Amino acid sequence: MRWSFLAIPMVLANSAAAQEDVSWGEHFYQQNCSVCHGEMARGDGELADLLTIPVPDLTTLSEANDGEFPMLDVIHVIDGRSGLRAHQEPMPVYGALFREELRGDMDFDGAVEPLIRGRTLSIAEYLMSIQR
Repeated sequence: MRWSFLAIPMVLANSAAAQEDVSWGEHFYQQNCSVCHGEMARGDGELADLLTIPVPDLTTLSEANDGEFPMLDVIHVIDGRSGLRAHQEPMPVYGALFREELRGDMDFDGAVEPLIRGRTLSIAEYLMSIQR
C-alpha cells in the first residue's frame, strides 16, 4: 500500500517533466522551424512557397510510419550531423546552428553538446505530441 502511495509523486513529476519538455520543444520549434513548416507544423510557413521542394506536414509523421512516431529519424533530421539529411538538403543543419548559437555562452565545448541534444530532443518530443 505504501509503495503505491510513493509512486504517485514520481508519476506526477514525470508528467510535469514531459510537459515541460514539450513546452520547450514548442518554443524551439516556433523559434527555428515554423518559418518553413508553419506555426501548426503543417508545411505552410511563411517561406514554404519560396522553397523549391514541398515542405512536409510534420503532424502526419506517425501516420506515414504505420502509426509509430519515427523519433530517431526525426532527431537525426533535426540535428543533421548524423548524415541523414532532410528534404534533399534545403533544411538547415540545426545541430551545427545550435552549436554556434550556444558556443558563445559556454567556456568549453563539452557543455554545449548536451544542450544541443536537449533542444533537438525537445523539438522531436513536441512534434510527437502534435501528431494527428
